[in-house]
Amino acid sequence: MKLVYIKRETKTENRYTPKMGKLITKVTYIKKYFLGLPVTTLHKYRNTYYGEVKSCDDCMLFI
Repeated sequence: MKLVYIKRETKTENRYTPKMGKLITKVTYIKKYFLGLPVTTLHKYRNTYYGEVKSCDDCMLFI
């Protein structure tokens, strides 16, 4: 077992954008793990329908 490793995980989330309203999208998290426990999130992004990669900073989490 490795001590430090990086793992990519994709989840479906409800997001809200001012232009489009409610948006259900797949969000990919790249996290750093130490001894199997997540330490930090290195990057968080989402893919659009047209294949563009966008940061999740421009849309809010919809609860």
